Amino acid sequence: MEKSRIISTNQTSSGTVISLQQGKLPPQALELEEAVLGAMLIDKKGVDEVIDLLTPEAFYKSAHQHIYQSIYNLFQSSQPIDLLTVSADLRKNGKLDSIGGDFYLVQLTQKVASSAHIEFHARIILQKFIQRSLIRISNEIIESSYKESIDVFDLLDEAESKLYDVAQGNIKKSSDTAQNLVLLAKKKIEEIANKDGLSGVASGFQKLDELTSGWQPSDLIIIAARPGMGKTALTLSMARNIAVIQNTPVAFFSLEMSSVQLITRLISAETGLSSEKLRTGKLASHEWKQLNVKVADLEKAPLYIDDTPALSIFDLRAKARRLASQHQIKLIVVDYLQLMTAGSSSKAGNREQEISTISRNLKSLAKELDIPIIALSQLSRAVETRGGTKRPQLSDLRESGAIEQDADIVSFIYRPEYYGIEEWDDEEHTSSVGQAEFIVAKHRNGGLDNMRMKFIGQLGKFEDLQTNNSSFEFESKMNENEGWTGRGRLPGPDDAFNLPNDDEDETPF
Repeated sequence: MEKSRIISTNQTSSGTVISLQQGKLPPQALELEEAVLGAMLIDKKGVDEVIDLLTPEAFYKSAHQHIYQSIYNLFQSSQPIDLLTVSADLRKNGKLDSIGGDFYLVQLTQKVASSAHIEFHARIILQKFIQRSLIRISNEIIESSYKESIDVFDLLDEAESKLYDVAQGNIKKSSDTAQNLVLLAKKKIEEIANKDGLSGVASGFQKLDELTSGWQPSDLIIIAARPGMGKTALTLSMARNIAVIQNTPVAFFSLEMSSVQLITRLISAETGLSSEKLRTGKLASHEWKQLNVKVADLEKAPLYIDDTPALSIFDLRAKARRLASQHQIKLIVVDYLQLMTAGSSSKAGNREQEISTISRNLKSLAKELDIPIIALSQLSRAVETRGGTKRPQLSDLRESGAIEQDADIVSFIYRPEYYGIEEWDDEEHTSSVGQAEFIVAKHRNGGLDNMRMKFIGQLGKFEDLQTNNSSFEFESKMNENEGWTGRGRLPGPDDAFNLPNDDEDETPF
């Protein structure tokens, strides 16, 4: 006691009293840690309620970390969890003596009577862990900020990335065990089986989804073409399928077109009204009603458009993290890659190295957010000078071979009609008018294929070739509920709209 008193009232040479009570302790809740572990040892229900909520690192006391790790190991191997099994597991791993032996485990079970309120207690423990993580990250940021050799934009990106990980509850681990990874893989396979083989975000195009099983999380997908081939139209069609039909949040970063222009193109595809009519506003009365009815689903769609010009990869990462945190976006589209900048943090000596930096960071962002990122890309003019069909290939990717290296999927859009070629180069020489070919030239985790699609230029949209309605189901809705739209079937006697007279405007389709 005397020694304790001396420590807490020690004086400096200047006479200032130093008290340990005035010092700072890391945030902690040791009593709640004991209560949670004790409840888990006496009640299996308590284990089920918090096993997915806490990690061993969430506990402040190292002994509690070892005990929870043993409980977690037993749970993963479907073994019973009680005093004897946890004690045996700790002994097997050489941790029993370090935690205080069997006596300490018995003490934990005596501190609680049941697992009531265990989830509430576990969330407080998690809050303390987050506070400690923020303190650690803040100290690292402060230390790095004093180093003149670190670029300030790199420092900002690193700081935001670490804070995002904390906000998502995903404090990064350096590695994982094969056992945990196998369990996760089995769980994912079961989920895929329940979703008709689609493990990713469905594009809404049947053949493409069959090839890719949907756009996969953490994948970087490059869609490249020459100007005017329909890159924006295709990705807008996909974004519409995903956001409107599947109600899945999508973020669209447009560096070329304004957000109003993009949404107008979506409205054109959704309503069947040509972009020229929407641009001039010269709509007949039935077309105004058609416009109001058909944009209802589009208005409610979780589609987020950002038209910041000359967007840097640093700004994109910051915006994407916020969208992922606030709106749980599942897909990002960047239109297009060559209009992005690496920011002032770039140490690239030329444009090719800058594009390499951008593509590498896009792949890194896709892995960090665990969502697919589609980046549009321009092709070099070598396509135009090539003889024959002028079908693009991997070597045509503009400004950097690193795009091909970083991407999980590299695809091209090819429309023979663009070059005045009205027949496909197949044995039947079928007409290529109003059609496009989607070429998957690189697929890191799957096969390659060329698939044809229907391209409707006046509406700026793509559809599956084998069906008239494809993923766009708005025609049938209009036919059933609002009368004839001039497309998909002939008008019936009960249609709400009448056929236009010769002196009226032409039908919208």
